[in-house]
Amino acid sequence: MKTLTDFEIKQRKYMPVFPKASGKPTPYIPGYPYEDDEPMAATGFHAEQIVTLADQFFRYFEIHEHIFVGIDTFIYYREGDRRKVVAPDIYIVLGASKFPQRRSFYTWAEGTAPSVVFEFLSDSTAHHDREEKVPLYLLDIGVQEYFIHQPDLERRAEFRGWRRDASGNIVEIEPDADGGVFSETLNLYFHWKADPVTEVRLLRPYLPDGTPITTSLEEKALKEAAQEQREVAEEQRQAAEEQRQAAEKRLREERERRQTVEAELARLRAQLADR
Repeated sequence: MKTLTDFEIKQRKYMPVFPKASGKPTPYIPGYPYEDDEPMAATGFHAEQIVTLADQFFRYFEIHEHIFVGIDTFIYYREGDRRKVVAPDIYIVLGASKFPQRRSFYTWAEGTAPSVVFEFLSDSTAHHDREEKVPLYLLDIGVQEYFIHQPDLERRAEFRGWRRDASGNIVEIEPDADGGVFSETLNLYFHWKADPVTEVRLLRPYLPDGTPITTSLEEKALKEAAQEQREVAEEQRQAAEEQRQAAEKRLREERERRQTVEAELARLRAQLADR
Protein backbone atom coordinates (compact mmCIF):
# COMPACT_ATOMS: atom_id res chain seq x y z
CA MET A 1 0.00 0.00 0.00
CA LYS A 2 1.40 3.37 -1.04
CA THR A 3 1.64 5.90 1.77
CA LEU A 4 1.50 9.66 1.31
CA THR A 5 4.76 11.57 1.45
CA ASP A 6 5.19 14.56 3.74
CA PHE A 7 4.88 16.91 0.76
CA GLU A 8 1.70 15.22 -0.49
CA ILE A 9 0.13 15.66 2.95
CA LYS A 10 1.03 19.34 2.92
CA GLN A 11 -0.15 19.65 -0.69
CA ARG A 12 -3.63 18.53 0.32
CA LYS A 13 -3.57 20.63 3.47
CA TYR A 14 -2.69 23.91 1.73
CA MET A 15 -4.60 23.47 -1.55
CA PRO A 16 -6.92 26.50 -2.01
CA VAL A 17 -10.66 26.07 -1.52
CA PHE A 18 -12.99 27.53 -4.15
CA PRO A 19 -16.31 26.93 -5.92
CA LYS A 20 -16.55 25.11 -9.23
CA ALA A 21 -16.99 27.35 -12.29
CA SER A 22 -20.59 27.76 -13.45
CA GLY A 23 -19.82 27.25 -17.16
CA LYS A 24 -18.23 24.38 -19.05
CA PRO A 25 -14.79 23.77 -20.59
CA THR A 26 -14.69 25.38 -24.03
CA PRO A 27 -11.68 24.48 -26.19
CA TYR A 28 -12.58 26.83 -29.05
CA ILE A 29 -15.29 29.21 -30.23
CA PRO A 30 -15.25 29.86 -33.98
CA GLY A 31 -14.56 33.44 -34.96
CA TYR A 32 -12.15 34.16 -32.11
CA PRO A 33 -8.49 34.01 -33.23
CA TYR A 34 -6.19 31.91 -31.05
CA GLU A 35 -2.85 32.69 -32.68
CA ASP A 36 -0.82 35.78 -33.48
CA ASP A 37 2.64 36.54 -34.81
CA GLU A 38 4.11 37.33 -31.39
CA PRO A 39 6.69 35.00 -29.80
CA MET A 40 5.80 33.30 -26.54
CA ALA A 41 8.63 34.93 -24.59
CA ALA A 42 10.42 38.22 -25.18
CA THR A 43 13.85 36.88 -24.15
CA GLY A 44 15.52 33.74 -22.92
CA PHE A 45 15.16 35.11 -19.37
CA HIS A 46 11.40 35.24 -19.81
CA ALA A 47 11.25 31.81 -21.42
CA GLU A 48 13.19 30.25 -18.54
CA GLN A 49 10.96 31.98 -15.99
CA ILE A 50 7.72 31.03 -17.72
CA VAL A 51 8.70 27.40 -18.25
CA THR A 52 10.01 27.00 -14.69
CA LEU A 53 7.04 28.57 -12.90
CA ALA A 54 4.48 26.87 -15.14
CA ASP A 55 6.14 23.52 -14.48
CA GLN A 56 5.92 24.10 -10.72
CA PHE A 57 2.24 25.05 -11.03
CA PHE A 58 1.47 22.01 -13.16
CA ARG A 59 3.14 19.73 -10.61
CA TYR A 60 1.51 21.33 -7.59
CA PHE A 61 -2.03 21.61 -8.95
CA GLU A 62 -2.07 18.27 -10.75
CA ILE A 63 -4.02 16.67 -7.89
CA HIS A 64 -7.00 18.98 -8.39
CA GLU A 65 -9.17 18.39 -11.46
CA HIS A 66 -10.67 21.89 -11.36
CA ILE A 67 -7.56 24.06 -11.54
CA PHE A 68 -6.58 25.19 -15.01
CA VAL A 69 -3.11 26.64 -15.75
CA GLY A 70 -2.73 28.66 -18.95
CA ILE A 71 0.47 29.85 -20.64
CA ASP A 72 0.50 32.75 -23.10
CA THR A 73 -2.92 31.95 -24.58
CA PHE A 74 -5.68 34.40 -25.40
CA ILE A 75 -8.26 35.25 -22.76
CA TYR A 76 -11.45 36.71 -24.26
CA TYR A 77 -13.43 38.49 -21.59
CA ARG A 78 -16.40 40.03 -23.40
CA GLU A 79 -18.67 37.93 -25.56
CA GLY A 80 -18.99 39.21 -29.12
CA ASP A 81 -16.02 41.60 -28.91
CA ARG A 82 -12.83 40.05 -30.24
CA ARG A 83 -10.90 43.18 -29.27
CA LYS A 84 -11.40 42.43 -25.57
CA VAL A 85 -8.55 39.99 -25.33
CA VAL A 86 -5.32 39.59 -23.34
CA ALA A 87 -2.56 36.99 -23.39
CA PRO A 88 -0.78 36.89 -20.01
CA ASP A 89 2.42 34.95 -19.55
CA ILE A 90 0.82 32.62 -16.98
CA TYR A 91 -2.66 32.53 -15.50
CA ILE A 92 -4.45 30.19 -13.12
CA VAL A 93 -8.19 29.60 -13.08
CA LEU A 94 -9.52 28.11 -9.85
CA GLY A 95 -12.76 26.23 -10.48
CA ALA A 96 -12.26 25.58 -14.22
CA SER A 97 -11.78 22.01 -15.36
CA LYS A 98 -8.16 21.09 -16.04
CA PHE A 99 -9.10 19.29 -19.25
CA PRO A 100 -9.66 19.44 -22.14
CA GLN A 101 -6.97 21.84 -23.28
CA ARG A 102 -8.18 25.17 -24.68
CA ARG A 103 -7.00 27.12 -27.69
CA SER A 104 -8.22 30.23 -25.87
CA PHE A 105 -10.06 30.93 -22.62
CA TYR A 106 -13.56 32.46 -22.87
CA THR A 107 -14.73 33.84 -19.54
CA TRP A 108 -18.46 33.89 -20.38
CA ALA A 109 -18.43 30.28 -21.62
CA GLU A 110 -16.38 28.97 -18.69
CA GLY A 111 -18.45 30.93 -16.17
CA THR A 112 -15.40 32.37 -14.47
CA ALA A 113 -12.37 34.61 -14.96
CA PRO A 114 -8.72 33.79 -14.27
CA SER A 115 -8.04 33.88 -10.54
CA VAL A 116 -4.38 34.93 -10.66
CA VAL A 117 -2.28 36.38 -13.48
CA PHE A 118 1.52 36.65 -13.80
CA GLU A 119 3.30 38.95 -16.23
CA PHE A 120 7.09 39.04 -16.62
CA LEU A 121 8.50 42.43 -17.48
CA SER A 122 10.36 43.27 -20.68
CA ASP A 123 11.60 46.62 -21.94
CA SER A 124 8.73 46.87 -24.41
CA THR A 125 5.90 45.85 -22.05
CA ALA A 126 7.04 46.99 -18.57
CA HIS A 127 5.10 50.27 -18.48
CA HIS A 128 1.92 48.66 -19.77
CA ASP A 129 2.28 45.76 -17.29
CA ARG A 130 2.78 48.15 -14.34
CA GLU A 131 0.07 50.65 -15.22
CA GLU A 132 -2.69 49.84 -17.71
CA LYS A 133 -2.91 46.13 -16.96
CA VAL A 134 -3.54 46.57 -13.23
CA PRO A 135 -7.11 47.94 -13.61
CA LEU A 136 -7.63 45.91 -16.79
CA TYR A 137 -7.03 42.59 -15.06
CA LEU A 138 -8.49 43.37 -11.66
CA LEU A 139 -11.52 45.47 -12.62
CA ASP A 140 -12.40 44.82 -16.26
CA ILE A 141 -11.70 41.10 -16.30
CA GLY A 142 -12.26 40.29 -12.62
CA VAL A 143 -8.91 38.71 -11.78
CA GLN A 144 -8.45 38.34 -8.01
CA GLU A 145 -4.66 38.91 -7.92
CA TYR A 146 -2.14 40.22 -10.41
CA PHE A 147 1.66 39.92 -10.16
CA ILE A 148 4.56 41.31 -12.17
CA HIS A 149 8.20 40.22 -11.97
CA GLN A 150 11.48 41.14 -13.66
CA PRO A 151 13.46 37.95 -14.46
CA ASP A 152 16.36 39.69 -16.21
CA LEU A 153 19.29 39.99 -13.80
CA GLU A 154 20.65 42.90 -15.82
CA ARG A 155 17.54 44.90 -14.94
CA ARG A 156 16.51 46.25 -11.55
CA ALA A 157 14.73 43.69 -9.39
CA GLU A 158 10.98 44.23 -9.35
CA PHE A 159 8.31 41.95 -7.94
CA ARG A 160 4.89 43.44 -7.15
CA GLY A 161 1.35 42.26 -6.70
CA TRP A 162 -2.15 43.74 -6.49
CA ARG A 163 -5.56 42.52 -5.38
CA ARG A 164 -9.03 43.90 -4.81
CA ASP A 165 -10.05 44.58 -1.21
CA ALA A 166 -13.48 43.91 0.33
CA SER A 167 -14.78 47.20 -1.12
CA GLY A 168 -13.60 46.33 -4.61
CA ASN A 169 -10.75 48.82 -4.60
CA ILE A 170 -7.34 47.93 -6.00
CA VAL A 171 -4.65 47.66 -3.33
CA GLU A 172 -1.00 46.76 -3.74
CA ILE A 173 0.03 43.70 -1.75
CA GLU A 174 2.55 44.58 0.95
CA PRO A 175 5.76 42.55 0.56
CA ASP A 176 7.52 41.13 3.60
CA ALA A 177 10.97 42.19 4.80
CA ASP A 178 12.61 39.82 2.28
CA GLY A 179 10.60 41.16 -0.66
CA GLY A 180 8.36 38.11 -0.83
CA VAL A 181 4.61 38.30 -1.35
CA PHE A 182 1.85 35.98 -0.15
CA SER A 183 -0.99 35.08 -2.51
CA GLU A 184 -4.20 34.66 -0.52
CA THR A 185 -5.96 33.30 -3.58
CA LEU A 186 -3.47 30.49 -4.22
CA ASN A 187 -2.43 30.13 -0.56
CA LEU A 188 1.19 30.25 -1.70
CA TYR A 189 4.18 32.43 -0.89
CA PHE A 190 6.30 33.82 -3.73
CA HIS A 191 9.88 34.98 -3.61
CA TRP A 192 12.59 35.33 -6.24
CA LYS A 193 16.16 34.10 -6.17
CA ALA A 194 18.98 34.44 -8.68
CA ASP A 195 19.69 31.12 -10.35
CA PRO A 196 23.48 30.76 -10.75
CA VAL A 197 23.13 28.25 -13.57
CA THR A 198 20.63 30.01 -15.83
CA GLU A 199 21.51 33.52 -14.58
CA VAL A 200 17.79 34.26 -14.32
CA ARG A 201 16.02 35.99 -11.43
CA LEU A 202 13.53 33.18 -10.89
CA LEU A 203 10.23 33.78 -9.12
CA ARG A 204 9.41 30.66 -7.13
CA PRO A 205 6.39 29.43 -5.16
CA TYR A 206 6.48 28.06 -1.61
CA LEU A 207 3.90 26.50 0.67
CA PRO A 208 2.76 28.66 3.60
CA ASP A 209 5.18 26.82 5.91
CA GLY A 210 8.12 27.62 3.62
CA THR A 211 8.34 24.29 1.81
CA PRO A 212 9.51 24.94 -1.78
CA ILE A 213 7.55 23.59 -4.74
CA THR A 214 10.13 21.80 -6.86
CA THR A 215 10.38 21.64 -10.63
CA SER A 216 10.14 18.33 -12.48
CA LEU A 217 13.91 18.23 -12.90
CA GLU A 218 14.49 19.00 -9.23
CA GLU A 219 11.97 16.35 -8.22
CA LYS A 220 13.69 13.83 -10.50
CA ALA A 221 17.06 14.69 -8.94
CA LEU A 222 15.61 14.34 -5.44
CA LYS A 223 14.10 10.96 -6.29
CA GLU A 224 17.39 9.78 -7.80
CA ALA A 225 19.28 10.96 -4.71
CA ALA A 226 16.76 9.23 -2.46
CA GLN A 227 17.09 6.04 -4.53
CA GLU A 228 20.87 6.22 -4.24
CA GLN A 229 20.54 6.65 -0.48
CA ARG A 230 18.22 3.63 -0.33
CA GLU A 231 20.67 1.59 -2.39
CA VAL A 232 23.58 2.64 -0.16
CA ALA A 233 21.52 1.85 2.93
CA GLU A 234 20.60 -1.55 1.46
CA GLU A 235 24.26 -2.29 0.66
CA GLN A 236 25.21 -1.32 4.22
CA ARG A 237 22.41 -3.49 5.58
CA GLN A 238 23.54 -6.45 3.49
CA ALA A 239 27.16 -5.92 4.53
CA ALA A 240 26.12 -5.78 8.20
CA GLU A 241 24.02 -8.92 7.72
CA GLU A 242 26.94 -10.72 6.13
CA GLN A 243 29.19 -9.66 9.02
CA ARG A 244 26.59 -10.86 11.52
CA GLN A 245 26.26 -14.18 9.76
CA ALA A 246 30.05 -14.54 9.59
CA ALA A 247 30.34 -13.76 13.30
CA GLU A 248 27.62 -16.33 14.12
CA LYS A 249 29.42 -18.89 11.97
CA ARG A 250 32.69 -18.26 13.84
CA LEU A 251 30.87 -18.65 17.17
CA ARG A 252 29.29 -21.93 16.04
CA GLU A 253 32.65 -23.23 14.84
CA GLU A 254 34.27 -22.19 18.14
CA ARG A 255 31.55 -23.94 20.15
CA GLU A 256 31.89 -27.05 18.02
CA ARG A 257 35.68 -26.97 18.46
CA ARG A 258 35.35 -26.62 22.24
CA GLN A 259 32.81 -29.41 22.33
CA THR A 260 35.16 -31.65 20.33
CA VAL A 261 38.09 -30.85 22.64
CA GLU A 262 35.98 -31.41 25.77
CA ALA A 263 34.72 -34.71 24.39
CA GLU A 264 38.28 -35.84 23.66
CA LEU A 265 39.42 -34.82 27.18
CA ALA A 266 36.52 -36.75 28.68
CA ARG A 267 37.47 -39.82 26.66
CA LEU A 268 41.11 -39.61 27.79
CA ARG A 269 40.09 -39.19 31.44
CA ALA A 270 37.87 -42.22 31.16
CA GLN A 271 40.75 -44.29 29.75
CA LEU A 272 43.07 -43.24 32.59
CA ALA A 273 40.45 -44.08 35.17
CA ASP A 274 40.13 -47.63 33.80
CA ARG A 275 43.87 -48.39 34.27
